[in-house]
Amino acid sequence: MDCRNGGGPVTTIGKRQSDLKKSFKLAVRSLLTTCPTQEFSKAFPKFSSVEQEHLHQLFIQVITSLHGNIEDEFESLCNETQVGDALDTVEQLVEEQSLDHLSSDRTTVMDAVHNFSAAKKAEIHYLRGLLERAEEHNRLIQARVDLLRNKTQEVPDIKDVIGKLRGGILSYKGTQNVEL
Repeated sequence: MDCRNGGGPVTTIGKRQSDLKKSFKLAVRSLLTTCPTQEFSKAFPKFSSVEQEHLHQLFIQVITSLHGNIEDEFESLCNETQVGDALDTVEQLVEEQSLDHLSSDRTTVMDAVHNFSAAKKAEIHYLRGLLERAEEHNRLIQARVDLLRNKTQEVPDIKDVIGKLRGGILSYKGTQNVEL
């Protein structure tokens, strides 16, 4: 017994799974349609009518075989990936949701997505602000480093000037000592 079926016996295939398989079969059939004999004959005008008929029969057999193979492969993939179980679970959740009178009070998925999106946007805005402040701080530090480099480059220039002044003073004293 299963409550999903109103207390009735569990069906071997759920409605959603059945609908999926029917839709797939209809889609395959619309893609792989047979060609009328007259149209087929027009496609092979150089063949005799007997050859055209044999080709057409072969074509129908190939199309029929393709239908079967594709449907079998689809069925195999559905079984392998447990699509039926997933669809049954979805069906059960939908039924439980429709029976849950409190579900109308819950926030919708779109509300949750909107709230999450707004929170992420706020976080991105905050992080951008932090990044801008860090970049400004780095620019200030780089400017200080450049200023200190320029000052240290000026220091050797001052040492040269002082050295020249000393040399000038010493030579001036030397000339004064000689004259005295």
